[in-house]
Amino acid sequence: MTLSTILAPVADDMVRVNVLIHEHLHSEVALINRIGSYITGAGGKRLRPALLLLIARALGAEGERARLLAVVIEFIHTATLLHDDVVDDADLRRGRATASAVWGNAGAVLSGDFLYSRSFQLMVQAGDMSVMHIMADATNAIAEGEVQQLINAHDPDVDEARYLRVIELKTARLFEAAAALGAVCAGGDAAQVERMRGFGHAIGMAYQLVDDLLDYIADPQVTGKNIGADLAEGKPTLPLIYTMVNGSRADAAQIRAAIENGASDHLASVLAAVERGDAIPYTRALAARYRDEALAILQDVPAGSCRDALEEMATFIVTRVA
Repeated sequence: MTLSTILAPVADDMVRVNVLIHEHLHSEVALINRIGSYITGAGGKRLRPALLLLIARALGAEGERARLLAVVIEFIHTATLLHDDVVDDADLRRGRATASAVWGNAGAVLSGDFLYSRSFQLMVQAGDMSVMHIMADATNAIAEGEVQQLINAHDPDVDEARYLRVIELKTARLFEAAAALGAVCAGGDAAQVERMRGFGHAIGMAYQLVDDLLDYIADPQVTGKNIGADLAEGKPTLPLIYTMVNGSRADAAQIRAAIENGASDHLASVLAAVERGDAIPYTRALAARYRDEALAILQDVPAGSCRDALEEMATFIVTRVA
């Protein structure tokens, strides 16, 4: 099943969200408009805003508020990507040159700052202090996660717990926020908001686990990302961590050296080491456990097309190839 099929129950909402994205990206500064049009035109799955909309509709929300907050989620996500590409010195995203590669690091960082500040303007427009609390906490956690990931770079002693903490902060927290805001839009009580936050956490963890796995097994023509990009940046992700702990002494030594040096020139041998062990099925299995956790939470959501779509989204996240 394709993602567009999964998101059919909120297809009209997503069309409106795209219109709102372009409206709220407008600035009197021409460079911001150019970069904004470039990055929003790059496509992307729009999973996070779709998650918010599906939960809002599943719980009975009506009106424009959910669509406005979906824009907030997408702007925050896009801002993090702009900043990530600068930190990672990345030249490719979704098969296209990154904004930093085209306009330089300064332009990319400052445009990301514009998206953050515009997001908070839209949150004020929403007029709900609970929205501000959720998003303030989420953006702070994302920043902490990115800094911790920077600290972890080139450190082969990062263990699974430290790795999971980073992906919880830098990825799962925005999924959590999107899910929680969906419940807020529907007028959910505190318990319902927390349950939906738990759903977002589970699929966010699964998403990043699969994303890190795809760095070693995916087709770059499909992902638009070079294989081994994480290794080149010295990122100790779960496939590497598992292999160092459970693989042979020689494989562990080779991976340690590759992480320390960011040595993508030894990518083929590192890939072989990862494939020799159980790192790939182990990572997939952990992602599947998070998916199952998410599916269990959905039993409290009213039956209907939106709940069906949320279940399918959870499965898509684990089985995706890009």
